[in-house]
Amino acid sequence: MKPVHLRRALAAQVLEEITEIWYQWRRQKLPLYLFLAMCFNLVVAPMVYAATGEELSRSQSWGLGLLGLTTLGLSIYLFFVMFVPEKF
Repeated sequence: MKPVHLRRALAAQVLEEITEIWYQWRRQKLPLYLFLAMCFNLVVAPMVYAATGEELSRSQSWGLGLLGLTTLGLSIYLFFVMFVPEKF
């Protein structure tokens, strides 16, 4: 068994690493937004695949879903930039 002080040091190091990961996650939002978009595309891609009558492959449906989500995101962004320009 490891001595108590080594376990405490290891626990402190793990806690420090978790705190650093949490801090980086709070600072960088883009990876979180990309992850959420990919998760949302798990819902959109099967609907695109079903709507096309299986004329498109699954990978094409996935790509078309991502293209649609990107277009929608850019549209919303540009809408806010046009009507609330002092924020940007």
